[in-house]
Amino acid sequence: MSPRGVAIEGLRERLFAAADRVLARDGAAALTSRAVTEEAGCAKGVLHTHFAGLDEFVAELVLFRFGTAAALWRELPSRAGAGEVADHLADVAAAVLSLDPGLVGLAVTRPAAARRIREAWAAGAPGFAALEDAVSGYLRAEQGLGRVAASVDAESAALALVGTLHHLLMTGPPDAVPSSAARVRRLVRAVLGTA
Repeated sequence: MSPRGVAIEGLRERLFAAADRVLARDGAAALTSRAVTEEAGCAKGVLHTHFAGLDEFVAELVLFRFGTAAALWRELPSRAGAGEVADHLADVAAAVLSLDPGLVGLAVTRPAAARRIREAWAAGAPGFAALEDAVSGYLRAEQGLGRVAASVDAESAALALVGTLHHLLMTGPPDAVPSSAARVRRLVRAVLGTA
C-alpha cells in the first residue's frame, strides 16, 4: 500500500491497469472505486483524489484505450503500398476490439461517463469518427497505388468497418474477440471485393 500523501508515479496508468484486471477477472459489475484501488495497491480515496468520481474514471479509461488504439490507426497512411491491405485493416480492428466490451457498456450506461466521452470526441479526442477518417484516407491512398479497386467506395467501406466494430463492442461478450476478429476479416474481404 502506498503511503498517504506521497505522489505515486504513473498513478493514472496504474489505476487503468488495475481496472483492466478487475474487468477481466470479475466483469463490469465489479468495477468500483474500491475494487480498482485495492487492485492497484493504493489508498481507497486515491481514485477520487485524481478523478471526480467513478464516472470520470470510466470515461477517462475509455478515452485512454481509444487513444492507445488510435496510435495504430494513425499509422495507416504510412502503410499504404506495403503488406496486405486486409491485414492492416484487421490489425486496426483488433486494436479497437481489444477494448473490454464490459467497460464500453459500462461507459454507455453511466450518463456522466457517456457525456464526458462524447464531449471529448467532439473536442477531437480519438474515437469512432477519427477511425472512420483514418480508414477512408488509407483506402484512398491504396486506391491511388492501384492496390484497392477504384470501384470501392472508401467512405462507405470505412463506415461499414467502423459500424461493425461499434456493433461488436456493444453486443459482444468479453471473450468474443477471436470470433469477432474473424468476422471483421470476412467483412474487410467482402467490402474490398477480395472475398
